[in-house]
Amino acid sequence: MEQLSAGGGGENAVEYFFKQERIRSKDALEIIWYHAANRRAQMKEALESDAHMIEADVIFGSQSPIMAHPPETDSDNTLQNWLNEVMQSDKGIKLDFKSLSAVEPAMKMLVSMKRSLTRPVWVNADILPGPSASTTARIAKEFLHIVTSYLPDVTLSLGWTTSKLVDQTQGYTWEMVKEMEHICQMLSQPVTFPVRAALLRLSWPQLHWLLQQSERYSLTVWAARDDSYALEDMLYIREDFDKSKIYYDLFEPQISALRQAAN
Repeated sequence: MEQLSAGGGGENAVEYFFKQERIRSKDALEIIWYHAANRRAQMKEALESDAHMIEADVIFGSQSPIMAHPPETDSDNTLQNWLNEVMQSDKGIKLDFKSLSAVEPAMKMLVSMKRSLTRPVWVNADILPGPSASTTARIAKEFLHIVTSYLPDVTLSLGWTTSKLVDQTQGYTWEMVKEMEHICQMLSQPVTFPVRAALLRLSWPQLHWLLQQSERYSLTVWAARDDSYALEDMLYIREDFDKSKIYYDLFEPQISALRQAAN
C-alpha cells in the first residue's frame, strides 16, 4: 500500500485556519461547518459558503463510493467528483463513512491526491455502540486498519452509534469511554470524538477524563436537527476545558446563539 508522507491530512484545524488568519483566535468555536454536503447542489453551496470545514457522508454505490446518508442509497454525486471539486477549494474536509465497504476505495482516492492534502482531513466512523444505540456492531479494528494503512497522519473522528434520543438520562458511560480510550491509545495520529450535544453535560465527567488521556484528543459536539439541549451546557464545558479542543458542528440558530453568548 502506498502511504502518505507525514502531514498528509493531519493538520490541526484550529492551528491551520488560525495561521491562515481565517479565524481570530485559537478557539474551535470559530470554525464554521457545512454539514451533509452530499448532492451536487449542497456541495456547490458549501464551496461558495463561509465554511472552513465541509462534512459529507460516504456509502458504497453500485460500483464505487457515492455521497449519501442512509437510508438513501443513490446520489447524483460520486466521492471521486466530490474530492475533485473540494480539493480545488481552500476548505478542510470531513468524510463520514456510513458503510465499511466504501472505506478502502476512498482511501485509495485520497492517496492519489496526496499533494492536495495540505489541509485538515478528517475521516469519521461510528466504531462502537453508544447511548440508545440501535446497533451493537463494533467495526473499530477493520476500519482503523484500513485507514491507518493508507493515511497514517489523517485526523481520525471516532464515535459511538446513537439513535433517536428517547431517553436523555443515558449518556456516554465509563465503559464506553474506557473502551474507546483502549482502542485510541494504540494510535499515533490526532483523534476527535464526536459526541451528541444533548448528552454532553450528563457525560462530562467521562468525556473530560477521556480528553485528559492524550494531547492528541479533542471533541466534536454535534446534534441532530430535532435534538433539544441547553446553551448553558455548551458554555459550561467551554469554561472547563481547552477551547481549541472542542469543535461545534451544530445547526442554526443554536450555533449563532452559542457564538454570541461566548463572546
